[in-house]
Amino acid sequence: MPKYTLIDLDYRYDALEPYIDELTMVTHHTKHHQGYVNNLNAALEKYPDNPYASLEELLLNLDKLPAAIQTQIRNHGGGTYNHNLFFTSLSKNDGTLPQGKLMEAILRDFGSFEAFKTQFTQQASGRFGSGWAWLIVNKNNKLEVTSTPNQDTPLALGKPILGIDVWEHAYYLKYQNRRPEYIDNFFQVIDWTIVEKRYLDA
Repeated sequence: MPKYTLIDLDYRYDALEPYIDELTMVTHHTKHHQGYVNNLNAALEKYPDNPYASLEELLLNLDKLPAAIQTQIRNHGGGTYNHNLFFTSLSKNDGTLPQGKLMEAILRDFGSFEAFKTQFTQQASGRFGSGWAWLIVNKNNKLEVTSTPNQDTPLALGKPILGIDVWEHAYYLKYQNRRPEYIDNFFQVIDWTIVEKRYLDA
């Protein structure tokens, strides 16, 4: 049975200032993210015969899990997976845009970077309550923007390569109810090199 651990960040908690503040990063990573990891491991203790080698496989086979733990794995496994992707997508980019094959795909599938940004922003700002907006490589190998509620993942639709957390815990200490401002500033801290690598690996 895999024992999941909180991922280490390869940047300091204050590295994304002023767009995402240090206190939010500390709280988000060491409290919220850690909580999902802890609760995922607790749920899996009830399923010692878990045959799935990866968290992604586990989440794609929720309906095959014992009914008693399906909701826990969906919530806490999803929370762990989503936050792993989120935190490893971040780095101040000084306003640079995607390059290479990723930009070619954005232009092919959205028409322009601004059109992609508009769709992504609409999904993130339009998600009622808590959830996520995603850039995924769908089953037709095209880029697509979508969103999910709570800690649901988009894995059934395709491979996520970028996600923004729009739960209030991701932004409320700095932005309060100004979710649109948080979403706009998120584009200043996307590590497009990582996103492109995920695209190429999808």
